[in-house]
Amino acid sequence: MLGSRRGHAVFGVITALSLAATACSSSGASGAGSSTPHSGGRLTFALASDPICVDPQQQGNNDALYPARQLVDSLTDQDPRTGKIVPWLARSWEVNKDATTFTFHLRRGATFSDGTPVDARAVKDNFDGIVRLGAKSVLGASYLAGYAGTTVVGEDTARVRFKEPNAQFLQATSTFTLGLLARSTTRLPAAKRCTDHLVGSGPFTLVDYTPNKSVEERRRPGYAWGSSLWRKKGPAYLERISFKVVPESGVRTGSLQSGQADAIGGVAPSDEDGLKGTGFTLLSRANPGVPFALTVNAGRPLTRDAKIREAIQLGVNRQEVVDTVLSRRYKPATSSLASTTTAYKNLGDRLRHSPDRARKLLDEAGWKPGPGGIRVKDGRKLSLKVVWATNFGPNQTALELIQQQLKKIGVQLTLKSHSIGDYVEVRQKGDYDYAWGNTTRVDPDILRTSFSGEGLNLSRLHDPALDSVLDQQSATADPARRAKYAAQAQALVVEKGYQVPVFELTTVIGVGKNVHDLDFEASSRLQFHDTWLS
Repeated sequence: MLGSRRGHAVFGVITALSLAATACSSSGASGAGSSTPHSGGRLTFALASDPICVDPQQQGNNDALYPARQLVDSLTDQDPRTGKIVPWLARSWEVNKDATTFTFHLRRGATFSDGTPVDARAVKDNFDGIVRLGAKSVLGASYLAGYAGTTVVGEDTARVRFKEPNAQFLQATSTFTLGLLARSTTRLPAAKRCTDHLVGSGPFTLVDYTPNKSVEERRRPGYAWGSSLWRKKGPAYLERISFKVVPESGVRTGSLQSGQADAIGGVAPSDEDGLKGTGFTLLSRANPGVPFALTVNAGRPLTRDAKIREAIQLGVNRQEVVDTVLSRRYKPATSSLASTTTAYKNLGDRLRHSPDRARKLLDEAGWKPGPGGIRVKDGRKLSLKVVWATNFGPNQTALELIQQQLKKIGVQLTLKSHSIGDYVEVRQKGDYDYAWGNTTRVDPDILRTSFSGEGLNLSRLHDPALDSVLDQQSATADPARRAKYAAQAQALVVEKGYQVPVFELTTVIGVGKNVHDLDFEASSRLQFHDTWLS
């Protein structure tokens, strides 16, 4: 049986992905000049933040993944229009009935850039290695939860086994996190893989990464095993890609307008109209997964109180955040999953702004108005610490508005920013009440990554009812039943206030007229193989 058909059977038609955002061009940029693609040239792309680490198995933020995605291939790919899982390094695959065994048949001839083969042993080395990375690979640890091992059946056949059903795994093999690296990389300590020694089988190779400055990549000659979704066969068009770190949004916009950059990431909402009005193309696509939200640390004294969590939920005015801080390309969150995620359930009615109801709940919980409007109880202020990362320009402005909204119901938020590199460590230590952020993934199993009481459990949750439905959606291969469990999980997360969804992230890219066919993949990250310059 062809793997693409089996993938369809396991995951169903992922119709949500057809909602491919409010893009000026949903598939890629096209500019003036020649309409015939041709090879050559260096594309300069301005990143909003330093990648920190260019190893896709360790990183999950856009500015790390834009360069990292070009260096590694995955076993499968996912069609961003239909959600269908299609061949890449694996030409076909089979999944057993209870989704505990996945057998991949690899295409022949693919090699890593050090000349070693992409074979079944490489698949085993990578998956075993991701498990060893543990907390350093937050997403990988979730994708491989319950991993029992990989068997090298033959040179071109790898059988991946799990102790329990793991229906999300096939889609996970299309992600950058499970992209394959050569043994010369996987055998290295995690830190060494972040800045150099990164050897993949992708269409580009790493030339140099200088932290806080740039990532330089070069086209790989002889590359001939690209995704079945790509239009061009063989090597990429571009000769070089330079990813430049430009943290200030105004400077990034200026670099595009002056021609110093060919494309920029992290376009600020306030810059969108100006770029479009001066002839630049804006590409945008809504990110699936967990929307930008306040995620609870349930291990703290105040956030253990369900009435406080519910009051926070009711006190946030999502539409005001979008209207004030963002742009028409963004939308308020209506669930604990973004609307472009498989099995999304609209819970907008339960996320309505209701400050009067919030005040009543806090009254019932014994929190009375105190000095400066902040509620007090037993001599203690209702003050909550929020940690956040500086990886998305509007974060601070959005949080400051939420801070004002919650002050109106008597809740004080203390905001603490962190670099991307420090943010995960801060969450692991647990010295905060809410964490602000989002996580991108097409599959609804991202809820298990975020809210399961097992695994890393950064939310410090211990909720058997939620764990049960999260485990059932992971163990169920039937798409309809899986969607049912995913809907139940979304409702529990919202109703119990474990997450305060605020808005759905939209990736907005600015491109010059000389850039053609710059494409979003299914998780709204960029793929440069088909991109060319005129």
